[in-house]
Amino acid sequence: MRNSHWNRPMSLSWRFTAPFLFAGLLCAQTPISGSGPNGGVIMFNSDLAVLEAGEVRKDVPCSVTPVKPELGFDLKFHAGYDVTLPMADVAGKENLLTILFRVTPENRTEHPTYFIQRVRVPLLDENIKGDAFLQGGFDLGEGNYHVDWLMRDRSDRVCADNWDTEAVLAPKDKGVALVIAAGAVQRSASDQFNEEPPVERAQGEEPLNVKVLINFAPQNALSAALQPVDTTALISILRGISREPRIGKFSITAFNMQEGKIVYRQLDADRIDFPALGKALDSLNLGTVDVKRLGEKHGDTNFLADLIQKEVAGDGDRHPDAVIFAGPKVMLEANVPQESLRQVGGVDFPVFYMNYNLYPQAVPWKDAISHTVKYFRGTEYTISRPRDLWFAVSDLVTRVVKSRNGKRSAAISTH
Repeated sequence: MRNSHWNRPMSLSWRFTAPFLFAGLLCAQTPISGSGPNGGVIMFNSDLAVLEAGEVRKDVPCSVTPVKPELGFDLKFHAGYDVTLPMADVAGKENLLTILFRVTPENRTEHPTYFIQRVRVPLLDENIKGDAFLQGGFDLGEGNYHVDWLMRDRSDRVCADNWDTEAVLAPKDKGVALVIAAGAVQRSASDQFNEEPPVERAQGEEPLNVKVLINFAPQNALSAALQPVDTTALISILRGISREPRIGKFSITAFNMQEGKIVYRQLDADRIDFPALGKALDSLNLGTVDVKRLGEKHGDTNFLADLIQKEVAGDGDRHPDAVIFAGPKVMLEANVPQESLRQVGGVDFPVFYMNYNLYPQAVPWKDAISHTVKYFRGTEYTISRPRDLWFAVSDLVTRVVKSRNGKRSAAISTH
């Protein structure tokens, strides 16, 4: 049996996205205990009987709305449910809601996956009005699934429901290789910056060495905070690059244009240190600007020009096989002057721009990084959907391999 635990403090809106997970076939005759950092978890026969019955129950008057599986930038299907219930119904003494559900693949009915989450309800006035809102989520591979769901309060009143759901790639996405197997059910990651599993690198050829300059900034340049939808997409871009078997060396420079600040650096590593990157991003304080930059006429442009000169030009004899810019559009009052770009010199490697733009029709014009990449005769990709990321990484690596092989052939022919 596989056991893991995730818990998050709840407010009156009571939202959660990744419940406690344990997998395996549970025996109906005896309670099953799971262990985790916060103690044991027991499944009672009465709960299993409710799941097996497959009946809709409203002892607790809750309403369950399934969330249709949707493909994320992390190349997993994200599914789940929304729950509403009258707050007055759980008011009075402090209550405890236990949510238990199982997800069963259609082609592996003997291997359901069980999830459990306990939600502590604060002491509420018995005359309180309105509804409480809860959410649950889990990840799926392609396939058809059946979900049996129940919620039990401290008085053993039950709300129960069940539904079928399908995770299927759209026709345009059929070439995308998901990172989760068909028919698989997983706990949603509670930490965007968790460690990436080891990648089996391509054998028989020298691994590619890439440098990534990634702008961790929100889609809305006026936003004072990085939204989860932004960080998820940007981290997914990095993970997509890190999972490519032909890439074996990574140099990462994470920066933020709003602050004009380099947040994190990692040089010539054989893997990307996502936990360290996440810790570094905690230092971002969007909405504030250094006093010195306020006195500069084009402080943002100067910061970007300096970044390009230092990072794209390379360091001594250490030249990457490719330089990749990534992030949302950078709209500046003035683009980086060509004189500054000429100081970088001629680059002998391809340059790319993975432009994360959720609404390309609303923001169709070129930004400062677009003009920079065009100067270096680079390639730009617009990343608006998960498939855009998949195809961009595949095309990028093909171009880098072709460029490196071309340089090697040219070097051989000159000898």
